[in-house]
Amino acid sequence: MVTRRTMLAGGMGGALLPVLAQAQTEEAARIVPVWPGKAPGSEGVTVQPRTVPRSATSGPEDVAHYGVTRPTLGIVRPARPNGHALLLIPGGSYERIASAPNGGELARFLARRGFLVGTLIYRLPYDGWAAGPAAPLQDAQRAFRLLAREAGPGTKTGVIGFSAGGHLAGSLASKFGEASYTAIDALDRTPARPAFAGMFFPVVTMTPPYAHAPSRRNLIGRDPSPERVARWSLEQNVPADMPPTFVTVAADDRVVPAQNSLMMFSALQAAKVPSALHVFDAGGHGFGKPGDPSGPGRFWPDLFEDWLLRQKLDKIS
Repeated sequence: MVTRRTMLAGGMGGALLPVLAQAQTEEAARIVPVWPGKAPGSEGVTVQPRTVPRSATSGPEDVAHYGVTRPTLGIVRPARPNGHALLLIPGGSYERIASAPNGGELARFLARRGFLVGTLIYRLPYDGWAAGPAAPLQDAQRAFRLLAREAGPGTKTGVIGFSAGGHLAGSLASKFGEASYTAIDALDRTPARPAFAGMFFPVVTMTPPYAHAPSRRNLIGRDPSPERVARWSLEQNVPADMPPTFVTVAADDRVVPAQNSLMMFSALQAAKVPSALHVFDAGGHGFGKPGDPSGPGRFWPDLFEDWLLRQKLDKIS
């Protein structure tokens, strides 16, 4: 008899689909605008967009975006869909977006495992947008709706985020019921609630001593009010109907303290939200490349898929 345990023993995990271990060829990424025109609250925004290599040795996909004015969603369709779609939110301390518009190798890796992937290049809160800290959330809500429409009926559409992108993913998953912008078309009247959420080495709290100082400064300013700190500290705003959430971090993360993930998991449990926490002893901030034979990159895809398989998503999507 084939069980979930025996499927997971097969290496790349077949937890969602037995053929995931087979070579697959996904479609090339399609880049679509998040907004049909200018993004909300753009009056007075004068920032100039620029995209730069992240280092002197960076390849063509290893880039960072500053001054984003026209958010995009980079969609990669899998050759063998597994019934799940991922809104993928990169990090960058809310100072930049550290990802290629197409999601790069991470998006392709996930597509090979059967996920429909949409990588979000979002606006940065300090660039003068009228919504301030909520500008990235506006983009995430709109992008989620776009991806859910792209995925179609029957597909469970969720969100995953990394570092500061984990904070934005958590914001979407916890604030999905907020109308962060005025509806502009019929799409904006569709739900923005993810079926599930994944937060990887995430920024969570805006409260010292565990707040990630650059993300806090770029999101809510150098001297934020107590009310603003509380609003954007995810662990203080977990609703009972937050979707099932997967959290993972390395204990030796020297960029975003691992306590962020522990605080998030504790809050999820207190709210009785189905949730899982995986703490690796080593791996730093970033986990390395997915599928890397050493460190968390080797394990997190299987752990995430195993957890996802066990969630009763049909009750919440």
